[in-house]
Amino acid sequence: MFKHLLVPTDGSALSKAAIQMAVTLARESGAKVTGLHVIPEFHVLAYGTEMIADEEERVVQASRKRADDHLAVIARAAAQAGVECDTVATNRAHPYEAIISVATQRNCDLIVMASHGRSGMRALLLGSETQKVLTHSQIPVLVVRQPAQTDVHGTVESPRPETYNP
Repeated sequence: MFKHLLVPTDGSALSKAAIQMAVTLARESGAKVTGLHVIPEFHVLAYGTEMIADEEERVVQASRKRADDHLAVIARAAAQAGVECDTVATNRAHPYEAIISVATQRNCDLIVMASHGRSGMRALLLGSETQKVLTHSQIPVLVVRQPAQTDVHGTVESPRPETYNP
């Protein structure tokens, strides 16, 4: 069975579902978990260099705080389940590259991650980090999807629209 699971998170509710699945799987198989949050690289267009330096420092601090908050969710879930856990925050322009790189460096044998299930134009414009991981990873990937919702008559309803928050 699996011995070391990598769990990337973006802090979304669906990522939290993936965390719970990963922690449960790790507990049942005696595996350990590594939580990962990828901090986007800072990019800006501005006129003055003083403005860039000041803004970059604020963005970096806020991004690091957000990463720590997201990773704390994984650490708490693992601790409650009695699962060994460590966490990593890293900067990368393309999150899928960081996910695969950290999984390889840490000898993970399974990546457990969420997929927001975007399709059509939203998938084209926003891309799918999960799809990129699936395409490029040599390590198995367990994808946690948003469950279909049913109404009282058993009719499948579309999931709520997602918002894009860069």
